[in-house]
Amino acid sequence: MTATTTMHIGELAERTGLSLRTIRHYDEIGILKPTGRTEGGFRLYTAEDESRLLLIRRMKPLGYSLEETGELLELIDALAEDPGDERLRDRLELVRAEAAGRRDRLRAQLEAADDFLEQLGRR
Repeated sequence: MTATTTMHIGELAERTGLSLRTIRHYDEIGILKPTGRTEGGFRLYTAEDESRLLLIRRMKPLGYSLEETGELLELIDALAEDPGDERLRDRLELVRAEAAGRRDRLRAQLEAADDFLEQLGRR
């Protein structure tokens, strides 16, 4: 798909594994606005929108709230407009470090779950 190629919400949902309801909700709260609309008012999305939606989806297991997700997306958008802004880069690095910490906590929880299953298997 080229940058100018668009897809309807159903295709986006299928490609990302998210529900139509979730995608519509993200539009309503402003974290994933469609790139355009058809004459009939149907949402149109691009590959860039798909990439943004996948980023949102990947934040969920790390426990980010929708508010935190929106703040990160605003930061990413600001960096896209001004890639040389060191203040924004520093903020992004803080988010990355925090995400790494969240990932490490998830990894520890997964190891505990694996240990639990192993113990059950020995009984």
